[in-house]
Amino acid sequence: MMRTLKKLLFYGGAALAFTYGCLTAAPAWADEPKPDSPLVVTIDYSLDTVGIVKGGAVRRAQTLDHLSLGLDIDLDRALGLGGFSAHIEGSNTSGGAPGERAGALQGVDNIEVSARRLRLYQAWLEAGLAQDRVNLRVGFSDLSGEFATSDASGFLLNPSFGFAPEFAASGAAAFPSTALGARLRVAPTEATYVQVAVVNARAGVPGDDGGADFSFNDGEILVAEAGWTGNGRVTLGYWRLSKKQDDLLTIDSSGAPVSRIAEGAYAAAEQTLLKTEDGARTAVGFARAGLSDGRTTPFRASFQAGVLLQPAVSSRPESTLTAGVTHAWLSTAYRGAEAAAGNPLARSETVFELTYSDQLTRNIRIQPDLQYVRNPSAAPGARDAIVAGLRINIGF
Repeated sequence: MMRTLKKLLFYGGAALAFTYGCLTAAPAWADEPKPDSPLVVTIDYSLDTVGIVKGGAVRRAQTLDHLSLGLDIDLDRALGLGGFSAHIEGSNTSGGAPGERAGALQGVDNIEVSARRLRLYQAWLEAGLAQDRVNLRVGFSDLSGEFATSDASGFLLNPSFGFAPEFAASGAAAFPSTALGARLRVAPTEATYVQVAVVNARAGVPGDDGGADFSFNDGEILVAEAGWTGNGRVTLGYWRLSKKQDDLLTIDSSGAPVSRIAEGAYAAAEQTLLKTEDGARTAVGFARAGLSDGRTTPFRASFQAGVLLQPAVSSRPESTLTAGVTHAWLSTAYRGAEAAAGNPLARSETVFELTYSDQLTRNIRIQPDLQYVRNPSAAPGARDAIVAGLRINIGF
């Protein structure tokens, strides 16, 4: 354990020192006001050092990173197309697989991916109509950024706080590979909205094996959500695949898997729990619960909850402290299939996370993170894992 912890501190500290030294010596023009332009370029880079301090499958520190290069275009100012805008974003991922080493079904790091490569992550055209009460987006877009979201959980690194595991397991377009689709959002009042999306069920973008898919041979994912955003936020949503999926366990008389409709629903809420009289410090609570059909994906349901405190330190206005818990239940079909293969599983896996984030400079944010994975992989007898991490984020 001590050897892994030393490696984690060494690699994380070295990366922080190098990054801080390079970027605090920013050129004078970095602070000059930018000209009013219809084009906005953004660069975002995250470098994570993650180590399994105790338990898990393998105790070892690893590094992984994600580089994003984005271009936003105001088509009104650029071409005179009132209400229109466009977004193009490339993504490059590399590094280790700490979730696998921890043995965590839900993972431990939201930039960990199975394939390390350069991709076109998002590319969409958006139109705002009726004073932006009606908004239409068409192209390759990440569903997890618009459906079942919670702003207060945004700093937590475990992937389940971003996209609920039972929804993500449906194949819905999300990081790192999106899919072609359309999303329509209508806001009848300032505090209410309804949005729907139709997206290719087969995720794929240029840079993936096979590239982007335009055939829609796997059908579509249909998502609908209604929300209230007054003093807090409450959302209700439903998703469904248009094409039936194979049951993970049940077979018909010919020995072929029975076809089922894959579908699910979710509810989420976010509310300010505490606010000082001067408004300088707030505590925001969040909760989300999701349920799936439980026959076509590994996860039957999940629940996430937590609290965000900002600022965490009074003298550090950009500092945050977030504590969260995510609990995922495995589906009966998945457990049955695993048991038939000689791999019996328990019912669920739980992850507790505590993370602190602080803006060191205008461009650099640092984030130490600690996770406790209880019953990793829902495997009987599996050792609970303690995972320590450090994220350095650089943004321009």
